[in-house]
Amino acid sequence: MFDKGKQVKRQMTPRERVLASIRRQPVDRLPTDYWGVPEITQKLFAHTGARDMPGLAKALDMDKIMSVDARLVAERRNMWDIPMKRVPLPGGYGTYDEPLCHPIGHCGTIAEVEACYAFPTTDMFDYSGIAEECRRFSGYAIEGGYISLTYFYEIIRGTENMCMDMVAEPELCAFIFERIQDFACAHARKILEAADGMIDITQVTDDFGTQSGLMFSPEMTERYLGAYYRKNIAMAKSFGAHVFHHDDGAMVAMLPWLAGLGIEVLNPLQWHLPGWDLAELKRTYGGRLCFHGGVDNQWILPFGTEEDVRNEVRACAEALFADRTGFIVAPCHNAQAMTPVQNLLALYDEAGKI
Repeated sequence: MFDKGKQVKRQMTPRERVLASIRRQPVDRLPTDYWGVPEITQKLFAHTGARDMPGLAKALDMDKIMSVDARLVAERRNMWDIPMKRVPLPGGYGTYDEPLCHPIGHCGTIAEVEACYAFPTTDMFDYSGIAEECRRFSGYAIEGGYISLTYFYEIIRGTENMCMDMVAEPELCAFIFERIQDFACAHARKILEAADGMIDITQVTDDFGTQSGLMFSPEMTERYLGAYYRKNIAMAKSFGAHVFHHDDGAMVAMLPWLAGLGIEVLNPLQWHLPGWDLAELKRTYGGRLCFHGGVDNQWILPFGTEEDVRNEVRACAEALFADRTGFIVAPCHNAQAMTPVQNLLALYDEAGKI
């Protein structure tokens, strides 16, 4: 049951509600956020009449965390200069952009990497518009800066190569992570500097989980990423930003390591996978972490009924929000294109009753 004794009597702004939740302070109602692919976002725009994300947040009475970023100005296809292919989804629901190649996937030595690939630098970006973008989102919590070392490694070299490198090519692996870190940390710092204190949340994040367990051990993670995580978390906090950690899958075994390093928000909570127990999660980590997400995006949101979605919201809230602190409900990763609009409306309607 929810502890009504901790309920805040006055109505909070979306920013106040989100930041209080991250600080594990009582809030006036269950905070809400939204992640979705462009196709489902456009369907929500059409349904509500909203034209942008602040408009959608108002229409659905959401606390949406707004995102800001720097603009790529170099003549590259994208940050990592990777050719992409637009792949249609089954059923005509939309498309996904998939990399056509991994530019250093064929490299076997450090010299080959240096010879064939130009890592991004901060000179390739324009940071001048970030402060104005932040001011557009007044009243909402703002997220800026995204560091995901394993994701970036996978993009330029491939997932299988990354896992093999950790075991068979430690020097090459360490070199690639170092080059990625040098750029990613500097890029996030530039974004935080340009925001002049208006960014509330920064991502220091990776996907360590699969559908059944970890991709690699906590010991291997510490070996290659530990020092970088400490530096990146400290850097984010030096700007007053809270550290948001997105980590898909059955990754619960990483939580002692992550919580010990000082992450503050854990997302997306794929709690239907092995190892998860929401009540135990709250008991063990509720004093240190805010939980974000939770509403299943593999089955419940795309294929369940509206009542299934409402039950999912209640189950998450009863485990993680009974004390009215430390939980922001949202889709468990991006709501997909085939998701019924009514299921998303049910999510936010049910959350508004808690």
